[in-house]
Amino acid sequence: MAIIDTEATLHEAHRDNHTHRDVNGGWLRPAVFGAMDGLVSNLALMTGVAGGAVAQQTLVLTGLAGLAAGAFSMAAGEYTSVASQRELVEAELDVERRELRKHPQDEEDELAALYVARGVEPELAREVARQLSKDPEQALEIHAREELGIDPSDLPSPLVAAVSSFGSFALGALLPVLPYLLGASVLWPAVLLALVGLFACGAVVARVTARTWWFSGLRQLALGGAAAGVTYALGALFGTAVG
Repeated sequence: MAIIDTEATLHEAHRDNHTHRDVNGGWLRPAVFGAMDGLVSNLALMTGVAGGAVAQQTLVLTGLAGLAAGAFSMAAGEYTSVASQRELVEAELDVERRELRKHPQDEEDELAALYVARGVEPELAREVARQLSKDPEQALEIHAREELGIDPSDLPSPLVAAVSSFGSFALGALLPVLPYLLGASVLWPAVLLALVGLFACGAVVARVTARTWWFSGLRQLALGGAAAGVTYALGALFGTAVG
């Protein structure tokens, strides 16, 4: 009896704690990518211009222009990309919908064959396919998952992707400009704030991945720092040559 109780307790604990992260949301990838891109690209842009020994006003204007241009570009790119992907999926769903309407028995046999290939007994597979095929919308959803690997009810939203990209890029790109807007007259506060932001973004990303927060943070810090260092050196080189 004790063994049964222990097994029941373990089953309850597993059921209560067995949760997964949301990996299908349409906002996470563009938001994370946008924030990282905003930080790295605007930091690199500003350090590159600063390497050319330009006036402070020019540097601030460059940062703001980079913020606006990058945010709109990211939003437009994400919207177009996700909308195109969604339209392709919807076109394939229309093809599957027509097949289900014109050749219902063939589609039912196809579904049964898929279950047999996965180890279900043929007779049971045919019965399961028959019952699932009674509802056309349910049949479409199952065929889409089995054949196309998609969930028709969970397609990404182009608008969500665009807004996420715009907002996250703008927020990330603002960090290198913020110290100047608050009265700074030298470059190092902007670089320091941007690098702290990169580390923080990397640490936040670790919340939805298998990496540790410090590894993810240091990785983003190293990549962003390298980009800023290279562009500063190039700005100083070309600035001297042009001057």
